[in-house]
Amino acid sequence: MGKESGWGSAVTVGTVPVELGAMGFTSVGIAASSIAAKMTSTAAIANGGGVAAGSLVATLQSVGECSGQDDQSQEMIQAG
Repeated sequence: MGKESGWGSAVTVGTVPVELGAMGFTSVGIAASSIAAKMTSTAAIANGGGVAAGSLVATLQSVGECSGQDDQSQEMIQAG
């Protein structure tokens, strides 16, 4: 194991919800015309009409729902 203070991983984990919100995975759902919407559409088409539980898209949406970053995510979406 290398020398790790824990700060790098804490900062990285803390930024994940913000990044997911910017992609369109928000706690209020998938943002229209976002990268998340395109990923969801592609996954649903590949799976015969629905997003499979446990898939990457489903997991990212779950993390986005728990982020608590609604206000910041919506601001990024509106600004983009």
